[in-house]
Amino acid sequence: MTIVAVIPAYNEEVYLRDVIKKARSYVDDIIVVDDGSDDATSFIATSMDTKLIRHEKTLGRAEALKTGFQAAYKVKPKIIVTIYPNGCHNPDDIPRLLEPIFWLQSDVVTGEFKGHECMPVILIDKNGKKQQAVIGEACDFSESQYVGFSAFSSNTFDVLKFDGAKVPVEFSLLKDVQDAGLDVKTVQVAMFASSEHSSLYAKRIGVVIPAYNEEKLIKVTVDGIPPYISRIYVINDSSTDSTAKVLESIKDSRLYVITHETNQGVGAAILHGYKRALKENMDIVVVMGGDNQMNPDQLPKLLLPIVQGKADYTKGNRLLSKEFRGGMSKWRLLGNSILTMINKISSGYWHIMDPQNGYTAISRKALSGIDIDTLFTYYGYCNDMLVKLNTFGFRTMDITMPARYGQEKSSIKYSKFMFRVSRMLFRKFLWRLKMKYVILDFHPLVFFYALGMILVPIGVLFGMYIAVAKLVLGWPVSPNSPLLDALFLITGIQFILFAMLFDMQESDKCMRDGEIETKNGAWN
Repeated sequence: MTIVAVIPAYNEEVYLRDVIKKARSYVDDIIVVDDGSDDATSFIATSMDTKLIRHEKTLGRAEALKTGFQAAYKVKPKIIVTIYPNGCHNPDDIPRLLEPIFWLQSDVVTGEFKGHECMPVILIDKNGKKQQAVIGEACDFSESQYVGFSAFSSNTFDVLKFDGAKVPVEFSLLKDVQDAGLDVKTVQVAMFASSEHSSLYAKRIGVVIPAYNEEKLIKVTVDGIPPYISRIYVINDSSTDSTAKVLESIKDSRLYVITHETNQGVGAAILHGYKRALKENMDIVVVMGGDNQMNPDQLPKLLLPIVQGKADYTKGNRLLSKEFRGGMSKWRLLGNSILTMINKISSGYWHIMDPQNGYTAISRKALSGIDIDTLFTYYGYCNDMLVKLNTFGFRTMDITMPARYGQEKSSIKYSKFMFRVSRMLFRKFLWRLKMKYVILDFHPLVFFYALGMILVPIGVLFGMYIAVAKLVLGWPVSPNSPLLDALFLITGIQFILFAMLFDMQESDKCMRDGEIETKNGAWN
């Protein structure tokens, strides 16, 4: 029995990968209809080997579903499942939709969501007026994001009209089936994404947006900030274009503009935004770029771990899978991967990747608990933040999300960037060892690191001397010299590896202690 999943998608990069990955366990084929998206939707669908059909412009969900069904008909399926990648439909509930059709108990099965007072299935009479729902209870059209999680047997294919003119297409499809005298059944299903997004409205959340010459994109960035954000701090870092005028034209009561008379760098801009957010008593502070590179739909994934007490600092991670690296060049990926390894050693957060991802969220406790006045003011500010957070024992978490590149043009000069940031990370690494393992507490791993950093260079230099003396200058070299050199190198490398191991254990302990503290706080 062939089962096909049809996924209509418009700018659904947030949950699409997870929905496809889970749905594969329950269906034979997946068809994604990209309804004119301008984000990474198409790239993710293509990377995951689904059948992708793309509308060049947005036609609406009715047309997207119609296109998906027409493509599915070609493989002559027994059942077509419609599932949306908007965070509401849980692919693990697909078997609940399929079972009544398998047992010939129904022709269509549609999901009724737990935790909602009504099942939003609304039918319209011939005069276009809302009538009492045949299935479930009447509900407002604003709930339509929760509908559409349905399974259609092959008995229904000829009666589906995909008419979404008067009512949402999800409702009209069910009416088509009922008008044909076929059976419709509801089953209870669960939300896929967290249903706790409403908790974000209970927190004071500020967004810091550094902006330098962002006249083209700053307005669309600010306009995209969701309503649960309490304050928007835009730092105009002495822009030479019309960024200031654009900001003046934005009519948003949440907007607070900080203007730098001279360009101070992105780190300094974020620092001043952080300070203002602390003065205004924000519970959580997010950093977003002014170039519309950071999708505001990802905000709940960054914020909820902090709201729920699972982390003190969250950040985006674009490196986890190929589906999330669309648009990132191979050289940029290589540089980011190298910097990731350097940052792991420097910061002590061995589970953190993509340290250059500036899409972050931090709790007030963590922000006030580190020395932000010494924040690195160049592009490596986010690396510096990780070092400080580890030093003072705060929990961090990576949030996977796709890379997003559009109209923005990076002003980073990578040769200068790599040199300055690498030098800064080495200094901060030494500072972290001193503060965390000597001043604030003590751990012998500092001696392991110190001995390793002495013995390895000695071994390298001594080995070079032996090679030049023997092979180039022809000088006599004692046969014991290579053994002594190997001893230096092997011992030094072992010291460094043991130091790294101890450092990992301390970081893991910090994460575990933080979880225990959170649980105790909840119990108390």
